[in-house]
Amino acid sequence: MTKNNIMKNKVETFGCRLNAFESKIIEANLPSENNVARVVFNSCAVTSEAVRQVKQSIRKERRQNPDIEIIVTGCAAQINPDVFEQMAEVDHVIGNEEKLNPDIWSRLPNERVIVNDIMNIKETAPQMVAGFKGRFRAFAQIQQGCDHRCTFCIIPYGRGNSRSVPIGEIVKQFRLLIKNGYKEFVLTGVDITSYGPDLPGQPRLGTMIKRLLKNVDGIERLRLSSVDPSEIDEDLLDLIANEKRLMPSLHLSVQAGNDLILKRMKRRHLRDDVIKLSTLLREIRPDIVLGADLIAGFPTETDEMFKQTIDLISEAELLHLHIFPYSARVGTPAAKMPQVTSNTKKMRARLLREAGAELVTDYLSKRVGRNETVLLEQNDTGYTDQFFPMKVSGNHKPGEIVTAKVDNIMEDNTLVGSTS
Repeated sequence: MTKNNIMKNKVETFGCRLNAFESKIIEANLPSENNVARVVFNSCAVTSEAVRQVKQSIRKERRQNPDIEIIVTGCAAQINPDVFEQMAEVDHVIGNEEKLNPDIWSRLPNERVIVNDIMNIKETAPQMVAGFKGRFRAFAQIQQGCDHRCTFCIIPYGRGNSRSVPIGEIVKQFRLLIKNGYKEFVLTGVDITSYGPDLPGQPRLGTMIKRLLKNVDGIERLRLSSVDPSEIDEDLLDLIANEKRLMPSLHLSVQAGNDLILKRMKRRHLRDDVIKLSTLLREIRPDIVLGADLIAGFPTETDEMFKQTIDLISEAELLHLHIFPYSARVGTPAAKMPQVTSNTKKMRARLLREAGAELVTDYLSKRVGRNETVLLEQNDTGYTDQFFPMKVSGNHKPGEIVTAKVDNIMEDNTLVGSTS
């Protein structure tokens, strides 16, 4: 690499918001050396397709930049380090816990693979992020890992058991981000509703949020990443009902609408629990919009079972949908169950998306003529309280929170409006 073609360090992020948060820590810890350019792939392992995309990106990067140093970390690297060690394009493989250690980068010249047993990690070391370049909504990690063992999920083996970030450290993180101009925040983790049992006093998620809002000035908008329907505590319900800074948008980890499939998944809720919860949430917060993760074509799922899942979308009024065709992960119990054909999984995923799209279209059509509060990001576009994209005309700066009237809706379901 010549002096005229010096490439800077960069981090490529795959997967979840927690990975996005951790990528900022990696960026801050990467040493700047004139003679070394590093590309770090912070990988995802939630599906086999996610792993395939990481490997494809690594090969592409190596072809385009043969002289760089390639490092792979994240869940895929933690779970299957051998896969990446065997890739000729990869220089180093680093585990999920190790990637957050600023001292690890000085060890790279001497060690190709640094991946330890993450199940032995009992605490989450507090991490501070100053900001998110190009973003006006900040992520804040409150929890790591998962104690549950859903039969389809490989992530506990990439993230370890559940560990909570102490409330005092969360407060420090928020104060730093607010000092740097952030107004909206997303609480992230692997299983955020399992927050607290490993901390003194065993505070639940709702308790922690109440303390956070009491002790930190400047939090204008707060969101939660995906929550487990079986773990929503009373303090959290009270916040949803009465705290206007907590946005009226909640994403539920539902996965299926058939009780037998839910039991085979080892989920901790049943179909009726989701319907009762969604009804309760709309009773206490009438403007709330719900979303859900749903898996299409889980092993043994029949047409009749699938119909219960697709019907649940309308019965529970689930709008923001993340649809995943089931992906068998080696080492999980579900991978040994009788599988649904690939074509059937794809078809069911399409039908689920279409069912959700119908609800979204109907919901948005009723927003025309109403006022929306929007955090503006890039190109005069931001997100409403219910997390729908909206383009706002007028002379506004990114990061502003404005009130705009909805005039119409674009084909991609972006609301269009203007401030008065």
